[in-house]
Amino acid sequence: MFGPVAKREQKALAVTMRTPGHDEELAAGFLLSEAIIAAPNDLVAVRAAGPASGPGGGQNVVVVELRPGATFHPGLVERHFYTTSSCGVCGITSLDALEARFATSTAPYPYSPVIPAAVVHALPQRLREVQRTFNTTGGLHAAALFDVAGRLLSVREDVGRHNAVDKLIGAEVLAGRVPLTDHVLFLSGRVSFELVQKAAAAGVPVVAAVGAPSSLAIAAAERFGLTVLGFVRDGRFNIYSGRERIRD
Repeated sequence: MFGPVAKREQKALAVTMRTPGHDEELAAGFLLSEAIIAAPNDLVAVRAAGPASGPGGGQNVVVVELRPGATFHPGLVERHFYTTSSCGVCGITSLDALEARFATSTAPYPYSPVIPAAVVHALPQRLREVQRTFNTTGGLHAAALFDVAGRLLSVREDVGRHNAVDKLIGAEVLAGRVPLTDHVLFLSGRVSFELVQKAAAAGVPVVAAVGAPSSLAIAAAERFGLTVLGFVRDGRFNIYSGRERIRD
């Protein structure tokens, strides 16, 4: 729901294949990380709606209310967004388009904070210890937020890695803790262009992952001054951008 007080409008925005749970966070994180809203305070309310369904009786619709006068970009969603668990919302197809979309909300970060390599080495084990659903099924991606001392702050799991990141960011949006300028985003899989986009939108300066980054993800990280670390496992990792933030 958006628009001036005297003329509120509603718009169907996206359909996603997701693991049920934390759906309000998913919606909030999606709106911010896709630059559909300009700032967290554009959100007035986020609530689940629709009939109960499935074994857990959850709802499959999320209604978001924006404050009157909120910056909202309906032109970005004129085509009815369809997101999948594997691809996410692939609406931005070039680095120039990404930079244009986030020009008013994202700027290159200073090379801080500085993180000891020993902290990075410890991240995979700390994530595995709290991947409850993955440890049972082996079927979900995870995204975790750490502070620069390596303390685990939150984790979200989902069949789609993009959804897991949106849920993680959305939790921080709803708690009023964005931008996340002193945090590390750790991913259980690879680093795609879209995931770097989401980190940049939330102000996260460091993205680390068990897998590899794509070449476009590295280019986006360099453009926005993010640090990207890949193959973080077995006591080693590769630095693909932002080496200045890592201390031996």
